[in-house]
Amino acid sequence: MLLYHGSSETVEFPEIRKARFNKDFYFGFYCTQYREQAVRWASRYGKTGFINTYEYTPDPGLNYLVFEEMTKEWLDFIVSCRRGISHTYDIVEGPMADDTIYNYIQNFMDGKISRAAFWELARFKYPTHQISFHTVSALDTLQFIKSEEAYGREK
Repeated sequence: MLLYHGSSETVEFPEIRKARFNKDFYFGFYCTQYREQAVRWASRYGKTGFINTYEYTPDPGLNYLVFEEMTKEWLDFIVSCRRGISHTYDIVEGPMADDTIYNYIQNFMDGKISRAAFWELARFKYPTHQISFHTVSALDTLQFIKSEEAYGREK
């Protein structure tokens, strides 16, 4: 299966980097099965970015968590990760909390909206997907294929 990673640079050797802010599935190396989503990631700062393509080969010996859709468990997991609570999964996969959904999650975390209100607001305009790699063993499932420039929306 092909996966894409949008970045400001070519990423031939993926890394797990600790960042200032916690992400949906905690710190990890994030990819997607949707090329257009990777283009948005790569060009999100208004500059030329790069779409890195990888061949992904699942390893049944790894510890996976997969969310097929947005569920109560998905929301609770994201809230936990964004609060800085780590997990023991090698790979986590599921829908992405895009910028709009991120604001709803933050409002839910801050107690500004109820769980019911979150679900009422949480409707994607397009499908999203993310798969995050949290250990070196998980990164070993990726084989770099190529990198190409991304200029914003695909033509």
